Amino acid sequence: MADLQGRLILVVEDEALVAMLLEDALADAGCRILGPAPSVTQALALLKHDRPEAAVIDLNLGGETSAPIADALAALGIPFLVATGYGAEGLPPGHENAMVLTKPYDPTELIES
Repeated sequence: MADLQGRLILVVEDEALVAMLLEDALADAGCRILGPAPSVTQALALLKHDRPEAAVIDLNLGGETSAPIADALAALGIPFLVATGYGAEGLPPGHENAMVLTKPYDPTELIES
């Protein structure tokens, strides 16, 4: 497991309970949290002002795809993990090699990724 102490992690998740669990798990691992952002618009706005060291993004945000966020993160060279119930088959075009954490998952699985 990587040392996460003090690292700024962007959380993009539209389900409040899941976002809180992510925040708690990341904070317990010593991370600083950017977000959570429940939409593409809010996530992209956060990226204009802060540069996280990594991100955890939900693939489906209230019916919209998080592909624009994945594109922005890739353009900035920021690694990200996609949390999705769709599996690797649902990854945005151009991001087929992204790390996938299949929902539902235990937050400790995220920290170990």
